[in-house]
Amino acid sequence: MATDLHPGNVVVSRSTKRVGALVLSFLMVAIFICSNAEAAEVVDARGRLVDTGAAKRIVTLGSDITEIVYALNAGERIVAVDRGSRYPQAAAEKPNVGYRRKLSVEGLAALDPDLIIAADDIGPAEAVDVLSSLTIPIVYVPEDNSRDGIRRKVELVAATLDLEKAGTNLSRQVMETFDVATRLTADIPTERRRKVVFFHGLVRLTAAGADTAADAIIRYAGGINPMAEVVGYKAASEEKLIELAPDVILMMGDGKGGPTASEVFAVPALAATPAARTEALLVLDGAYMIGFGPRTADAIRDLARALYPDIAAGN
Repeated sequence: MATDLHPGNVVVSRSTKRVGALVLSFLMVAIFICSNAEAAEVVDARGRLVDTGAAKRIVTLGSDITEIVYALNAGERIVAVDRGSRYPQAAAEKPNVGYRRKLSVEGLAALDPDLIIAADDIGPAEAVDVLSSLTIPIVYVPEDNSRDGIRRKVELVAATLDLEKAGTNLSRQVMETFDVATRLTADIPTERRRKVVFFHGLVRLTAAGADTAADAIIRYAGGINPMAEVVGYKAASEEKLIELAPDVILMMGDGKGGPTASEVFAVPALAATPAARTEALLVLDGAYMIGFGPRTADAIRDLARALYPDIAAGN
């Protein structure tokens, strides 16, 4: 396009003006992005795009989630946790909002959080509906009892907190220790693998079947879960336990030093099992054993060593 040039004058063409306008627009966008650098948008376990903002007052609902936030060195941003979040000690000292499946929305909202990071199984449904109607952003984290499930949890929580680099480092570290732990029992032949049954408690003898965290931890530690023929938690009768013939009984600690072997094998249905003959009882902290978070590799290693001390010794 032609323009008139005169000595001593600066002439700007219309095309140059358009370029300048574009540059100005790009600068404005850049400024907007920088001013919102702490905001984050993530896709959570329910496929929802959540704008988390620059959250400074976080409620975590799930022991695995709480542990991940602390492992990312962001624990100071947590204002409350669920009842099951007792690790690290700093988490146990936070206000707790009760069992994550029996939430009180009023108590939770009174803490004035600006973000909730929750396990996908929180409840009851009525409480979840009310939470969803509030303006507090909620990021649901998948319940995934697997190696890659832990990695996905770490990556999602890290992205939610705008800590992707720390999340990458934590994920790498957790995966490496996980693989080392599972290799401890990888070469044990099938005929030497011990049958392990996990019970939540002694009142109803509800045992863990397939698709449970307990079933996964048993398998990763090199054991066999004879209850895996059923899905979820099912009551196990005396006849069924005699048929399954578990070599080891696995349980969660009750926080009072129990359950003890004498308590467990005094139950008639368990007294007739092979595990009773040697009082083979293993007790682990619940969140440590079935939380599937940053410490799960350690739990796998501890359980493997307890099941196979001759093979796993020294590792």
